[in-house]
Amino acid sequence: MVNPKLQCMVILLILHIEMNDCLMHCYLQIIRVFYPGLASHPQHVIAKKQMSDFSGMVVFDVAGGLEAGKTLVANVKLIVLAVSLGGHESLIEHSALMTHGEEIMSKKEREDGGITDGLIRLSVGLENASDLIKDLEQALAKM
Repeated sequence: MVNPKLQCMVILLILHIEMNDCLMHCYLQIIRVFYPGLASHPQHVIAKKQMSDFSGMVVFDVAGGLEAGKTLVANVKLIVLAVSLGGHESLIEHSALMTHGEEIMSKKEREDGGITDGLIRLSVGLENASDLIKDLEQALAKM
């Protein structure tokens, strides 16, 4: 059983994103955010009808493509780089190099599927929300 206090940390980070629809866009390095909890998400209304709450999965696209994505995931310190996006710790992955890399699909196939070179998936874990935000901020600053 997960400690309710720890669950609150995940909720705080997600609320931090939801409370300010442009939070992630405030960073010049982030050009798109995919999170059904945001009112700007194309399927937000549908998601609200289907879900009692939104998940801890946030997907975003970084400016600068492949190299910027590599730099971001190489510089997070608290968030773990991993292909698996399920667990109690926060996990991050760079789709174009990991789950949808050249061995799996071509660049054209990725583009046709909406998977850009800068697409990042973040699964929010049970760490302190402000620590996660600081970790992302310091990694984004290195791009």
